[in-house]
Amino acid sequence: MEEKTKAPAEGELDLQAILKEAESKTDFPEVTLDEFTPPTDEEWKEACEALLKGAPFDKVMFTKTYEGITFEPMYTRKHTEDILPKDSFPGMGDYLRGNKASGYVGKPWGIAQSCDETLPKENNELLKFEIEKGSTVYNVRLDKATLDNVSAADAEKVGEDGCSITTLEDMHVLLDGLKLDEYPLYMYAGASALPLISLVAGAMKSSGQSTENLTGFIGANPIAQLVSKGKGVAPLSQLYDEMAECAKWALKNAPHLRTVMVRDDVFSRGGANDVDDTAFIIAMAVEYVRALMERGLTIKEAASQIFFGISMGANFFMQIAKLRAARPVWATVIKAFGGDAEDQKMHVHGRPALFFKTVFDPYVNMLRNTTEIFSGVVGGLDSYENEPFDEPIRKGDVFSRRIARNVQIMLQDEFGLLQPIDPAGGSWAVETLTKQIKEKIWAEFQTIESKGGIVKALQAGYPQEKIAKTLADRFKALELRKDRIVGSNMYPNMTEELLDKREEDVAALKKERMADIETYLKDIDEKQRDEMIAALKSAKAGEAVDKAIAAARAGAIISEIRAALNKGGEPESVTAIGPHRWSENYEDLRMATEKYKKEHNGDNVKVFLANMGPIPQHKARADFSTTFLQVGEFNVELNNGFKTTDEAAAAAKESGADVAVICSTDKTYPEIVPDLAPKLRAALPNATIYLAGAAPKDLEPKYREAGVDDFISVKANCYQILRTLQKKKGMID
Repeated sequence: MEEKTKAPAEGELDLQAILKEAESKTDFPEVTLDEFTPPTDEEWKEACEALLKGAPFDKVMFTKTYEGITFEPMYTRKHTEDILPKDSFPGMGDYLRGNKASGYVGKPWGIAQSCDETLPKENNELLKFEIEKGSTVYNVRLDKATLDNVSAADAEKVGEDGCSITTLEDMHVLLDGLKLDEYPLYMYAGASALPLISLVAGAMKSSGQSTENLTGFIGANPIAQLVSKGKGVAPLSQLYDEMAECAKWALKNAPHLRTVMVRDDVFSRGGANDVDDTAFIIAMAVEYVRALMERGLTIKEAASQIFFGISMGANFFMQIAKLRAARPVWATVIKAFGGDAEDQKMHVHGRPALFFKTVFDPYVNMLRNTTEIFSGVVGGLDSYENEPFDEPIRKGDVFSRRIARNVQIMLQDEFGLLQPIDPAGGSWAVETLTKQIKEKIWAEFQTIESKGGIVKALQAGYPQEKIAKTLADRFKALELRKDRIVGSNMYPNMTEELLDKREEDVAALKKERMADIETYLKDIDEKQRDEMIAALKSAKAGEAVDKAIAAARAGAIISEIRAALNKGGEPESVTAIGPHRWSENYEDLRMATEKYKKEHNGDNVKVFLANMGPIPQHKARADFSTTFLQVGEFNVELNNGFKTTDEAAAAAKESGADVAVICSTDKTYPEIVPDLAPKLRAALPNATIYLAGAAPKDLEPKYREAGVDDFISVKANCYQILRTLQKKKGMID
């Protein structure tokens, strides 16, 4: 939850003093463990190698990440002694261990469940419902048209991903009855916060409310919007002018409200690794700080406007380390600008990374979301929105929102995550990872700086190239199933029925929104509105927000405010970073199979398992091959095995299968394959024949000569094999 900008509370300082005093006075008795003989590293390695039964220790026990960091099999104190925290407490130093000495004990993280109903009235009801059920932040998600400052009447799709806001009345309806003096308001504003601040402030003024106690953020992120679309809504210099106008207005009229939201969605959804993702948003924040200071703000004023939005990914320990590492990097940056200890604090709002969510077996997303929020809380974020499990498919409903919200409530109230303070502090593994990722984030940030900053780097295509490379690496690992997605490229549910998308009636919604706008515009004084818009166009420095508020109160809609702000000039263009999800290629495979089945009376790729010998002989590879091919949602015919190759061939012919898989053991293959493969080829002339298992190099030519087309094993490219079979069947071109 957002904190009001102020010096550390007296209680915080007292706690720091108590902790230091306790450390100096505590005299714990020495506990020896002399009865145990500590094993050496070499003895431990030898014991592991014995359990691995010949598997290479260095390949199996070390895990390489997309960040260029290798997870070691074991971390110990003697290996990490030099980096363990000894002289710092939470809320001190570079804030690696958190911004507050009391952690979540005095103030839990903010539960900020996003509300995205299309119509303002319905979203208002949802916001109130969320607070009633345990949320502690009003988190408004706006639709794409609103973020682009386009009127709902002109929008291609009303309500896409969020709430539609066009008029002052819309904003009044959205905020009606909200306790904005008690709960923070979160509103991501797109490229500029000025149009939305004018509507929020205008609505509050019209209802007699003061903005003085407004907390949270109405935050702009123009660079991210530029990268997501490839072209800005206005030149960055103009958007920076608007950013400075909003900051100056907020400092005077809403001193606890932040107006810049440095969100990483565009990088995270592009597939970026955690080092690049974090370095890029810090570089964006630095660009904004410089722009604000160039426009007359002090470092204290500029830093007070920044809020970070960071996505929590799938690698549990990496997420903890990422958050812990980002804080000292940001503290170092702000210190270099001349900011004091308070200015150096990094305020972070977290959310699950949509990149790692799936359409198939979506209930697994509940588990993914839970581990991600857990890592975020341990890492020390300030607030969190836990998305509904059906986020990749549709807007959430009562059930999915309830599950998402209650995970946060249970973690706070039932699972004790409000303490201890800095639970990861001193962890040999996490401290090591934190040091490694911090160094890499700093190095990548310096690389961006050497290229002239994030904008010039984007114009040169550097971040785009890095992210595209990581995305390609991720997809390749998924093809080979080195990375596993439960329900997608591993363990597919063959009886699954996809969730109903519950697509909104866009035409009806647009008609309703147009009627609302028309009704609103009939009651305004057009002459006064035009005068206020003209005043906004000619506003001098420091007047823009007040003039925009006046225009909004006179009836100007969001698109008119945007048009009045535009000063001309060509917006910057860069290569856009498109949104992805890691499971999308496998989902496309299954969608193609389902489409073909519907169009061909249930016909499908038919798989015959040529299981040879008794069940113990063929079962392991038959099971592996079954789940391997079911990833494409193919029909796999099961059997208990055949005694002879003739029996297997006869059964294969009767099946009329498109695919035959020989399943047995490496020991029996040299005898079985040369005899069975030709018989399968004769029985199924057009079928593709696979051998389950990776053939030794000396036997592979012999097996292929007998009629085997390819091999299904842990080394096989699952995705490419399935696509090949779909093409052969005519499912895809």
